[in-house]
Parts: sequence; C-alpha cells; structure tokens
Amino acid sequence: MIRVYYLPSIVITVIITFCLSMMVSAYAQESANLKVEDGAVCRNVVNYETIEGETSFPASVGKLYCFTRIVGAKDPTEITHVWYYGDTERARIVLAVDSPNWRTYSSKIIDTHEVGAWQVVVLDSLDNVLDSFRFDIIQE
Repeated sequence: MIRVYYLPSIVITVIITFCLSMMVSAYAQESANLKVEDGAVCRNVVNYETIEGETSFPASVGKLYCFTRIVGAKDPTEITHVWYYGDTERARIVLAVDSPNWRTYSSKIIDTHEVGAWQVVVLDSLDNVLDSFRFDIIQE
C-alpha cells in the first residue's frame, strides 16, 4: 500500500512566503550596491563614450542618448532609463547590467515640438531611483 502525505496549506504558505522574502531580500541587497558612477545625456555614444554631452539641445537635435556607467552589481541585474518630457513619461527602456562595472545607454527621438524641460531617471530592478539627468530642449 502506498501512503500519501499532505502538508497543511498553512505550512505551504509559510514555505512560499519565506522563499519569496529571501528573493526580495537578495534583490534589495543587490540594488543597494548599485550606483551610477558616470552618466550624461548626449548627442551620441561611440565606443561607450559620450559625444557632446550637454544640458541643453536645439529642438532639431533629432535623437539623444542617455549614457550610464553602473558599478556595484554582484550578479547580473537590470536598470531602467525612464525618459520624461515635463511630467509625462515618454519612454521606459530596460537595460541589462552584467558586471560590476557596466556601461550602457538608451536613446530617444525628440520631436521638434517637444521644447522644454526633460529628464532621464535611472531606476534599479526594484524601481528605486539611482540618479537622474535633467536637460532642456530649446527653440532655435
């Protein structure tokens, strides 16, 4: 005869809760170590170096890049570049971070009528703000 044992649902719930809390704790520790060492909004990125990083650009700029150098990752993780025009989110780009010293970038096409204040907010994998970069698009 085969006997089957069932765990009470409360035991299963405790086990699942414990496992999830350990995962969240590991992510929180990883996120606490991440830091934006360098970053800029620029006209181009060549060989993971910024070209013409500025704080204001003409409305005819076309495309801009946000470059970040992330340090402190112990394991592969992700960051997110969130591009805002004023208070309106215009793009959200998830980027891999695969080493303790990682350079990455995102880009955004800027329409000529989008004149005014912009910013790119850099988030860790838990949506904590690591840094932000403000810039202006100016009428020519």
